[in-house]
Amino acid sequence: MIEKTLAIIKPDAVKKNVIGEIIGMITKAGFRILGMKYTRINKEQAGSFYEVHKERPFYNDLVDYMSSGPIVPIALEKENAIEDYRKLIGSTDPAQAEEGTVRKLYGESKSYNAVHGSDSVENGIIEIGFFFSKSELVLCD
Repeated sequence: MIEKTLAIIKPDAVKKNVIGEIIGMITKAGFRILGMKYTRINKEQAGSFYEVHKERPFYNDLVDYMSSGPIVPIALEKENAIEDYRKLIGSTDPAQAEEGTVRKLYGESKSYNAVHGSDSVENGIIEIGFFFSKSELVLCD
Protein backbone atom coordinates (compact mmCIF):
# COMPACT_ATOMS: atom_id res chain seq x y z
CA MET A 1 0.00 0.00 0.00
CA ILE A 2 1.30 3.46 -0.92
CA GLU A 3 1.81 5.56 2.21
CA LYS A 4 2.88 9.11 2.91
CA THR A 5 5.31 10.16 5.61
CA LEU A 6 6.95 13.35 6.74
CA ALA A 7 10.70 13.64 7.02
CA ILE A 8 12.30 16.64 8.65
CA ILE A 9 15.99 17.35 8.35
CA LYS A 10 16.56 18.91 11.78
CA PRO A 11 18.65 21.97 12.71
CA ASP A 12 21.75 19.97 13.66
CA ALA A 13 21.93 18.27 10.25
CA VAL A 14 21.19 21.55 8.42
CA LYS A 15 24.01 23.20 10.38
CA LYS A 16 26.37 20.35 9.40
CA ASN A 17 25.44 20.96 5.75
CA VAL A 18 24.39 17.35 5.08
CA ILE A 19 21.00 18.13 3.54
CA GLY A 20 22.03 16.78 0.13
CA GLU A 21 23.48 13.59 1.56
CA ILE A 22 20.28 12.86 3.50
CA ILE A 23 18.02 13.63 0.53
CA GLY A 24 20.22 11.33 -1.58
CA MET A 25 19.75 8.49 0.90
CA ILE A 26 15.99 9.06 0.87
CA THR A 27 15.66 9.03 -2.91
CA LYS A 28 18.04 6.07 -3.33
CA ALA A 29 15.75 4.15 -0.95
CA GLY A 30 12.92 4.61 -3.46
CA PHE A 31 10.95 7.43 -1.85
CA ARG A 32 9.23 10.01 -4.06
CA ILE A 33 9.39 13.61 -2.90
CA LEU A 34 5.95 15.23 -3.02
CA GLY A 35 7.03 18.51 -1.43
CA MET A 36 10.06 20.02 0.21
CA LYS A 37 10.98 23.39 1.70
CA TYR A 38 13.80 25.10 3.54
CA THR A 39 12.18 26.95 6.41
CA ARG A 40 12.29 27.88 10.06
CA ILE A 41 9.61 27.42 12.72
CA ASN A 42 9.15 29.47 15.87
CA LYS A 43 8.66 28.07 19.37
CA GLU A 44 4.88 28.26 19.14
CA GLN A 45 4.86 26.28 15.88
CA ALA A 46 7.34 23.72 17.23
CA GLY A 47 5.23 23.37 20.37
CA SER A 48 2.13 22.76 18.30
CA PHE A 49 3.87 20.23 16.05
CA TYR A 50 5.24 18.24 19.02
CA GLU A 51 2.16 18.72 21.23
CA VAL A 52 1.78 14.94 21.51
CA HIS A 53 4.95 15.02 23.65
CA LYS A 54 3.83 17.94 25.86
CA GLU A 55 3.83 15.89 29.08
CA ARG A 56 7.22 14.29 28.38
CA PRO A 57 10.30 15.63 30.19
CA PHE A 58 12.13 16.42 26.93
CA TYR A 59 9.30 18.52 25.42
CA ASN A 60 10.66 22.01 26.21
CA ASP A 61 14.17 21.13 25.04
CA LEU A 62 12.71 19.65 21.82
CA VAL A 63 10.69 22.81 21.14
CA ASP A 64 13.75 25.01 21.77
CA TYR A 65 15.91 22.81 19.54
CA MET A 66 13.47 22.59 16.62
CA SER A 67 13.04 26.38 16.63
CA SER A 68 16.77 27.06 16.95
CA GLY A 69 17.60 27.03 13.24
CA PRO A 70 16.45 26.16 9.73
CA ILE A 71 14.82 22.81 8.98
CA VAL A 72 13.88 20.96 5.80
CA PRO A 73 10.46 19.29 5.95
CA ILE A 74 9.93 16.77 3.14
CA ALA A 75 6.65 15.06 2.21
CA LEU A 76 7.44 11.56 0.97
CA GLU A 77 5.51 8.75 -0.69
CA LYS A 78 6.34 5.08 -1.13
CA GLU A 79 4.87 1.66 -0.62
CA ASN A 80 5.29 0.87 3.10
CA ALA A 81 6.69 4.40 3.63
CA ILE A 82 6.37 4.58 7.42
CA GLU A 83 8.24 1.37 8.21
CA ASP A 84 10.79 1.81 5.39
CA TYR A 85 11.63 5.40 6.37
CA ARG A 86 12.00 4.52 10.04
CA LYS A 87 14.35 1.68 9.06
CA LEU A 88 16.34 4.08 6.84
CA ILE A 89 16.80 6.64 9.62
CA GLY A 90 17.57 4.19 12.43
CA SER A 91 17.11 4.33 16.18
CA THR A 92 16.36 7.64 17.93
CA ASP A 93 19.70 7.24 19.70
CA PRO A 94 22.44 7.36 17.02
CA ALA A 95 24.72 5.27 19.28
CA GLN A 96 22.19 2.42 19.00
CA ALA A 97 21.31 2.95 15.32
CA GLU A 98 22.34 0.38 12.73
CA GLU A 99 25.37 1.09 10.57
CA GLY A 100 24.53 3.01 7.41
CA THR A 101 21.35 4.63 8.76
CA VAL A 102 20.85 8.39 8.62
CA ARG A 103 21.06 8.81 12.36
CA LYS A 104 24.17 6.62 12.69
CA LEU A 105 25.90 8.68 9.98
CA TYR A 106 24.70 12.18 10.90
CA GLY A 107 23.16 12.16 14.39
CA GLU A 108 25.08 13.35 17.45
CA SER A 109 22.85 12.23 20.31
CA LYS A 110 19.31 11.21 21.18
CA SER A 111 18.40 14.93 21.25
CA TYR A 112 20.38 15.92 18.13
CA ASN A 113 19.55 13.02 15.87
CA ALA A 114 19.48 14.69 12.43
CA VAL A 115 15.97 13.75 11.25
CA HIS A 116 12.33 13.30 12.18
CA GLY A 117 10.04 10.62 10.78
CA SER A 118 6.31 10.08 11.16
CA ASP A 119 5.44 7.13 13.41
CA SER A 120 2.16 6.09 11.74
CA VAL A 121 0.18 6.50 8.53
CA GLU A 122 -2.30 8.76 10.35
CA ASN A 123 0.43 10.97 11.80
CA GLY A 124 2.19 11.11 8.44
CA ILE A 125 -0.91 12.68 6.89
CA ILE A 126 -1.38 15.09 9.82
CA GLU A 127 2.30 16.08 9.88
CA ILE A 128 2.47 16.67 6.11
CA GLY A 129 -0.60 18.92 6.49
CA PHE A 130 1.21 20.91 9.18
CA PHE A 131 3.96 21.97 6.76
CA PHE A 132 2.32 21.78 3.32
CA SER A 133 -0.91 22.93 1.73
CA LYS A 134 -2.40 20.60 -0.89
CA SER A 135 -1.31 23.01 -3.63
CA GLU A 136 2.33 22.67 -2.53
CA LEU A 137 2.36 18.90 -3.03
CA VAL A 138 3.15 17.35 -6.40
CA LEU A 139 1.22 14.11 -6.51
CA CYS A 140 2.95 11.29 -8.38
CA ASP A 141 1.23 9.02 -10.89
